[in-house]
Amino acid sequence: LEQLNVPLSSRVERLALLQLRSSLGLRAKEWPIKADPCFNWTGIQCQNGRVIGINISGFQRTRIGSQNPQFSVDALSNFTFYSSLMLLDLLFPSYWDNSFSLGQLSRLSVLDLSQNSLAGSIPSSFAFLGNLTLLDMSSNFLSGTIPPTIGTLSKLQFLNLSVNNLSSSMPPQLGDLSNLVDIDLSSNFLSGSVPSDLRGLRNLQKMIIGNNLLAGALPGNLFLPLSQLQFVVLSHNGFTGDLPDILWSMPELRFLDASANNLTGTLPNLSSNANTTTAVFNLSQNMFYGDLTSIISRFSFIDLSGNYFQGKVPDYARSNASLTENCLQSVSSQRTAAECASFYAAKGLTFDNFGQPNATQPPPSPPKSNKKNRRTLIILAGVLGGLGFIALVVVVLVVVIICSRKRRAATQRGIGVGAVPTGGSPPLPGVSLNFSSLGEAFTYQQILQATGDFSDTNFIKHGHSGDLFRGILEGGIPVVIKRISLHSVKKEAHMLELDFFSKVSIPRLVSLVGHCLEIENEKFLIYKYMPNGDLSSSLFKKNNLADDPLQSLDWITRLKIAIGAAEGLSYLHHECTPPLVHRYSSLSRNCLYCTSLSSCCCHFVLIPTAFLLLVTYSNELIVAERFASR
Repeated sequence: LEQLNVPLSSRVERLALLQLRSSLGLRAKEWPIKADPCFNWTGIQCQNGRVIGINISGFQRTRIGSQNPQFSVDALSNFTFYSSLMLLDLLFPSYWDNSFSLGQLSRLSVLDLSQNSLAGSIPSSFAFLGNLTLLDMSSNFLSGTIPPTIGTLSKLQFLNLSVNNLSSSMPPQLGDLSNLVDIDLSSNFLSGSVPSDLRGLRNLQKMIIGNNLLAGALPGNLFLPLSQLQFVVLSHNGFTGDLPDILWSMPELRFLDASANNLTGTLPNLSSNANTTTAVFNLSQNMFYGDLTSIISRFSFIDLSGNYFQGKVPDYARSNASLTENCLQSVSSQRTAAECASFYAAKGLTFDNFGQPNATQPPPSPPKSNKKNRRTLIILAGVLGGLGFIALVVVVLVVVIICSRKRRAATQRGIGVGAVPTGGSPPLPGVSLNFSSLGEAFTYQQILQATGDFSDTNFIKHGHSGDLFRGILEGGIPVVIKRISLHSVKKEAHMLELDFFSKVSIPRLVSLVGHCLEIENEKFLIYKYMPNGDLSSSLFKKNNLADDPLQSLDWITRLKIAIGAAEGLSYLHHECTPPLVHRYSSLSRNCLYCTSLSSCCCHFVLIPTAFLLLVTYSNELIVAERFASR
């Protein structure tokens, strides 16, 4: 039917849009209240006077909306106009419970709820969305299990539930999604084994289930029917046993990452005339062993580091393979002879002792002449002695400067730093805190429980304004907790950081989850957990191709990263009062993204996040440190 560009004809739909506008706190710039939604409202799609699509991703909210960042998504299911909705794309923090339903959206084909800080479980009522082709709920705080009823969505092609807190096992009913092309369940807490029922996904091209708690052997018959697989990520789980033989010879497979598991076995021997491929394999940090075979020559690149391969290295393996931390002859950075011998003895096999049967350690380097060694030692002693003296002078100067600044700062303040009561703090010039907009108030006991009494295993780094720790709140929600000592950090810096988060809430800034102010000399800020670190660690790390998480990103996705960072900076520079100025010269170090490579139709799950930067107060610069979880 021909689509007519006519005004909105349904009064019910107009009232529903107005209620949604009020609930979200959208600005009049995007949705002017007196204009016709079909003509003048950004992101509204109409056909023949009826609303068929809503896209409000990236919208900015009013000041009142920013002070109340959460809204109830129940409103989405209360209006009859949603029966003609064909696109829903939200980018706001919200909450739902088990009563939430979108079952009446019979024509809904694309449902994108990613990056919204959604909490609760996945509603089972999604099973009624029979026309759904894309379901993206990644990068939220969803918990519970994956409902088996998702298996009834027969038209579904793209399923992304990555970067949540989902637990339990993968439901076998996922194998009923015969039209599925792309599935991403990575970065959750899924456990158990991979169900062999997934062999029913005959159209599957991407399978990403890395960064979970999955275990057991990979089913031998799982991958045989999946002849169209191109991209498989199984890394950072607890898989055991052999790698299924079919994965070595799948014609369409271009990338396989099975690193950081407990896989074992030897490399297969394929015929010398086997077809070469441009595929990249990453089998590092497992327990593969034995000799290297000609299978290596088939791949564009293969990472075998961190295993127990032994013997000589063929010439064809030196150019396209990473072989460090093995038991190979004439290769640098290998395991010790004792470690290799112990591994092979546990399997009842003999270790070749690096090609020297009588040696207990790798062959030593050829000895150098005593005269040359003596000359080298003299030069090293002179260089190290000079460097040590320079370092000592620098340390003394730094200590003197720091002590001088502390005395001067104490004189200027004239008063000491005291405790901040739970309900608020003494007023500072230009700072008026609204603690109700600072998230949940946690007790000190909850903080101790979340961080394991601030154990070393949860420690992330020392920041400019406090130490950063990983934490797990009640309910299994991961967070980053900043521990601020008022002995070393000025009270004004802490108060200004709280003041900033009490007034600002946009999707491009790391979310403040809550605070704890009940300890006199220590304060705690709780932030949203970003699981995959900053963009710089991916752009500049010197690693093999197989380890590069940006290897498959197209230019559209890279452009989205740049636009996201620019939006964050634009907000800080032009929409804050007073404006905030970026301190760091490398913006990529201050952009976090929190998921693995997963994309379809440009629906990549990436969050370029700008950070709290510089605030001017009483002619002093107060710095709030960025954080990254990996």
